[in-house]
Amino acid sequence: MSEHRSGFTCFIGRPNAGKSTLMNALVGKKVAITSDKPQTTRHTIRGIVHRPDAQLIIVDTPGLHKPRTLLGERLNDLVRSTWAEVDVIGFCLAADEKPGPGDRYILSELAGIKRPLVGIVTKLDLVQPDRVAQELMGLEKAARDVGVEFADLVPVSAVSSDNLQVLSDVLVSHLPPGPALYPAGDITDEPEETLIAELIREAALDGVRDELPHSIAVTIEEMGMREGRRAEDPLLDIFAMIHVERDSQKGIVIGHKGERLKSVGIRSRKQIVALLGTPVHLDLRVRVAKDWQRDPKQLRRLGF
Repeated sequence: MSEHRSGFTCFIGRPNAGKSTLMNALVGKKVAITSDKPQTTRHTIRGIVHRPDAQLIIVDTPGLHKPRTLLGERLNDLVRSTWAEVDVIGFCLAADEKPGPGDRYILSELAGIKRPLVGIVTKLDLVQPDRVAQELMGLEKAARDVGVEFADLVPVSAVSSDNLQVLSDVLVSHLPPGPALYPAGDITDEPEETLIAELIREAALDGVRDELPHSIAVTIEEMGMREGRRAEDPLLDIFAMIHVERDSQKGIVIGHKGERLKSVGIRSRKQIVALLGTPVHLDLRVRVAKDWQRDPKQLRRLGF
């Protein structure tokens, strides 16, 4: 029997390259929020893949981008600091996009990193099979142009599960021998409050446009089991705050007669119940934290 392996990988790439969706698919359960809005991921979320022969910890990172705010700068710093802490790096490019200046910039930043680099063409389900080889060659050429070489190239679809096992095998092959680092059954080491806040933010992001997605942050103000309930009839009270940067944004999040905020509450509560397996009472409020993305003090308060 082969030696047990354990270690860390991170998925990097431009915003919206399918990194969070891919991590969820490999873990087998939702641990990172997903959205079609670029720069949805703001924290390094760790998802744990348990295998008989290995334990693979995937670190989902924000998309590397040209920052326009202090928050953007801090997210880029977070990505770069993660590179130095993992055993293998997965560079993600969506199959329906050609390598662009942003991809070449990220690849050039990886040129000096002494880690195995796996090229991953994501969203395989969006292109015809005869285009796959073309996409892989395009990614390989983009890397070669900036002096980077991939240890492996894998096309994959998180939606259809095509090549998911192959990708898992490839990533594990680059891990060092070692025992499991997390207990069996753990799928993430994120605190429940962080996961809950992210699920609320995911629901709040749905359907909003322009600058608003980047202006939304969520904090859990208070959380606890309601007292006086029978053991067979528990209820978890969660009081959460949705932060925006301007009064006009507050109106958009709340919606006409509070309908939009109510919808956000219904959708996020359903996801929270699925995550925790406990009935939930969710109280959502909205407050204006003026220009919080550019304010160091407010960024600290919001956990950045």
